[in-house]
Amino acid sequence: MTRPAQNLRRLAVAIGVIVALILGLNAAFPPPIERAAVVSAMVADRDGRPLRAFPTAEGRWRFAAQLDTIDPLFIDALLAVEDKRFFVHGGVDWFAMVRAIGTSLRAGRIVSGGSTITMQTARLLEPRRRTFAAKLIEMVRAIQLEARLSKREILELYLTLAPYGGNLEGVRAASFAWFGHGPDALSDDEIALLIALPQSPERRRPDRFPEQAQAARAGIAAKLEQQQFLGPARRMEVNVAPLPTRQSFPAKAWHGAAQVLEAGPRRTDTVSTLDAGLQSDLERLLAQKAADFGDDVQLAAMVVDIPTRAVRAAIGSAGRGRPGGWLDLTRQARSPGSTLKPFIYAMAFDDGAALPTTVIADLPKRFAAYQPENFDRGFRGDVTIAEALQHSLNVPAVIALDRVGPSRFAAQLRLAGASPRIHGSGTGDPGLALALGGAGLTLQELAVLYAALGDGGIAKPLVWRRDAEAASAKGEGTRFLNPSSAASVLDILKQAPPPEGYLPGRLSDEAPQLAFKTGTSYGFRDAWAAGVAGDLAIVVWVGRADGAPRPGHVGRSDALPVLFEIADRAVLRLDMNETNVSRLTSPEHRPAQAALARFAPDAHPPDILFPPRGAELWAGSVGERPPRPFVLAASGEGPLSWYIDGVPCPLDDAGLPIWLPAEPGFYKISVVDGDGRAAHVQVRVMTS
Repeated sequence: MTRPAQNLRRLAVAIGVIVALILGLNAAFPPPIERAAVVSAMVADRDGRPLRAFPTAEGRWRFAAQLDTIDPLFIDALLAVEDKRFFVHGGVDWFAMVRAIGTSLRAGRIVSGGSTITMQTARLLEPRRRTFAAKLIEMVRAIQLEARLSKREILELYLTLAPYGGNLEGVRAASFAWFGHGPDALSDDEIALLIALPQSPERRRPDRFPEQAQAARAGIAAKLEQQQFLGPARRMEVNVAPLPTRQSFPAKAWHGAAQVLEAGPRRTDTVSTLDAGLQSDLERLLAQKAADFGDDVQLAAMVVDIPTRAVRAAIGSAGRGRPGGWLDLTRQARSPGSTLKPFIYAMAFDDGAALPTTVIADLPKRFAAYQPENFDRGFRGDVTIAEALQHSLNVPAVIALDRVGPSRFAAQLRLAGASPRIHGSGTGDPGLALALGGAGLTLQELAVLYAALGDGGIAKPLVWRRDAEAASAKGEGTRFLNPSSAASVLDILKQAPPPEGYLPGRLSDEAPQLAFKTGTSYGFRDAWAAGVAGDLAIVVWVGRADGAPRPGHVGRSDALPVLFEIADRAVLRLDMNETNVSRLTSPEHRPAQAALARFAPDAHPPDILFPPRGAELWAGSVGERPPRPFVLAASGEGPLSWYIDGVPCPLDDAGLPIWLPAEPGFYKISVVDGDGRAAHVQVRVMTS
């Protein structure tokens, strides 16, 4: 091999080694792009209107920049001033660098550093003292960034990290802080100031150094005039425009927005399910009510869209300036009082142990060591279940819970998403006091339960983010109550007496048809009102944040009027379709139900022995023999009546129920005893 060939080979090897070394170092020491991933968050309402901004953990305001949401005139002006060749250089503009060095040498001082936006981005990712060595590192890092990111991504990275004075970083944070709005539409003076500030963010702050800020803005305006972005008249308008002052970031829906942020991954922009108009309206309402009640009183409330479980308004307190106002009181466990009674009766309906017209005794009764009494210390004798629920009688509710079983009832609540906190029990088992609020639940958990009541007994979690609404609406949820039982309870609650000054909804086509229940905890600590108005579930709490008693204040007097006002405002504000309106104004008509003569706590509905639930029965012919009918069997008290899909089943000569299916398919078999208690099974019949 000739010497020139050997030299070329050595050169090629050396170049290969250098390239490999560079690539290895590039892979081993990548630029710290992840720093820009730590951003502030902005929670918006369902229509994109900003509600509340959240700083980073270190207290800085830094929102991820997206070019599509930034005024394109600002982008063009920024590149014209800072980096004309941004889209053609590879991270370092060598032409601009040489020109900057020459200009600085002629002037005897540094006039221009020749840094590109990519180099400035590298410096923002890794701040260093301004030295020649630091400049070289910035150049290397800029080349690395160009190899990894697109020009659009580099520009967004710069606009996320650029300093704007104090704890402001990025153009979005600066725009909100200095102008009170986002950077999607900027005036000439705003564009000029946003370009000037990062060049010397602390010395040009409008709130501290207005003269320097005005001079810097005028200097940028002059450059934009040279670049023909501005004419002389518009440049003069920039120069005389008043300087902005530092403004607060959005801080609406304080507690609700925090819940939205916790409901999923933290990101710069999160669209919530909240309705800003309704939220603001109800915040003002609760603040006024709290002022009327006294300095130490707080209120909390929620409005939930039942079909999607979207939280449309969430007010955690009546004001952060009031005692306990910083707490989100929708998430604090409190005694629910009597607000659980509708679900006790609904489960009794599910069991076939009662109907709304069943008579139950409201008389003194002792359950081992527990003897409940009504709120007014009186008793009404025999009443129907509907009357007992409408007037919130305590003894009948405890009798019903004793029949349903407190442990089973608590388990059903947990299954629905409302876990009662049991206190004062050595075993942690719920007792009969659960019927009267002897366990802790949060306002949000009550909202889950009442939304289930309004959705045919299907329980689902609350939804806080707009992008989760569709999935929630389509999701199956958890069967909490049977549809007929939920509907019966709603009908009962719709007939409850309204608060003073309100007509029953059924008497006015314009009033919301509210199905509601009130509650008051032991010692007057918590006043509740919860209800269903069409497609809305609404819950209101009134009390003191420290749990101190408020003698004489009950759910009916304090919380129920607020519930009615919220329902009126929510129905008017939210965009509800014709189906929702009809549900609000017209009670549903259902056929009358046969009454269970009397509620018997120790009696049980019949138990179907044959056919068993879910059985598959074969009714085909065998050879030449004709098919034989099935003989139905059940255990129960007194005479039993059988029905096949609601049609009475015939009896044979011995009085036994016999059933000969006419065709294959699914059938519902029911048996009812003399007191009206019923049991049902569904079976499938097959033939050859």
